[in-house]
Amino acid sequence: MKAGKCTLLAIVLASAVFSAQAQSVPKPKEFYFDEDRAAVPVVAITGVEGAALVDQLVKARERGRKMVEATAQLGHIALNDGRADLGRQLYQQALSSTQSGGNLWRSISWNYGWDLYRLGEHEAALQQWTPLVSAVRGPSWVPPTLALALWKQGRKEDAVQWYGAAVRTEPLLWTDARNYATLLPGWRQEDRDTLAEVLGAWQANPPVWP
Repeated sequence: MKAGKCTLLAIVLASAVFSAQAQSVPKPKEFYFDEDRAAVPVVAITGVEGAALVDQLVKARERGRKMVEATAQLGHIALNDGRADLGRQLYQQALSSTQSGGNLWRSISWNYGWDLYRLGEHEAALQQWTPLVSAVRGPSWVPPTLALALWKQGRKEDAVQWYGAAVRTEPLLWTDARNYATLLPGWRQEDRDTLAEVLGAWQANPPVWP
């Protein structure tokens, strides 16, 4: 019994450390104009779906053809199919097989963050995205994405601060939620609706820069 309690305590403590690390998000800069070419889906195989896609991805891993990309794509499939533990293992394998800070590593981290976010694991998503904030000079995807995740965490003031960076960068675009379908074509409508809440909070009390 004591051993079991100790194990449980260790898990709880580890989770607390994880949460504290995940919550460390930098303050926004003034502008975020730059395109981040790493902020795209990691895809090793296209043109097939379902079991056939999984089979081809497994074979690609075995043959060493785009092994890292295939592993990340399998992680994406697993997380979206509700096999969370397997998905995390595959994503971690893919990340550990790439050079930290490189284009492929950033792309995998970006995708992993979105898959975790869609699972409702907002802190874990932020942990994946935060190292990417300074990956290029000012990635344009960062302000709305961090604003979304922070708002879902209940960190509304921080979310509004990050949304302010999007507005400073493109004031004619980010002050109207009707632009979201064009600005954020890959987002779910529910996430656009959440970002509209952030916009409303920004409009009610725009943060001052700096």
